[in-house]
Amino acid sequence: MTDFDVDSFLAQPLTARVATAGPTVRPTWYLWEDGAFWILSGPWSRLPDRVRTEPRIAMTVDVCDLATGLVRQVIARGQAAVEPFDVPRGRRKLARYLGPDESGWDPRFRAYLLDDPAERGTVWIRMEPESLRANDLSCRVNSSAVRSAG
Repeated sequence: MTDFDVDSFLAQPLTARVATAGPTVRPTWYLWEDGAFWILSGPWSRLPDRVRTEPRIAMTVDVCDLATGLVRQVIARGQAAVEPFDVPRGRRKLARYLGPDESGWDPRFRAYLLDDPAERGTVWIRMEPESLRANDLSCRVNSSAVRSAG
């Protein structure tokens, strides 16, 4: 399928774009774990209601570094579900983007771990891909052309 390690690629703190019926597309942080994408959500977003109404979603995670020529993408499609929030998974997801020192996190992110998820309405959107396509579209870069274009 590809010559790069998809699990290692998806383990990076990249931004995914999630498409739902409507259509709508939104950027989101995610956790790739146990063969599924996990997205932290809640009543501050329309995503849980959209998933409950129409659970089919698509996601893309990609990088495009013009300086190095690294261009990789993972495209996934499948049925999503709204699931209860659990703090250990939330901690792993947030630490991946914000670092391991929770004391330095913005208070709203710490609140996800400290508040009662049922009271706050925090949930997971979980999507185990029915299809997952990975592409390495990397190319050689002429370093003088990159410098002149910038």
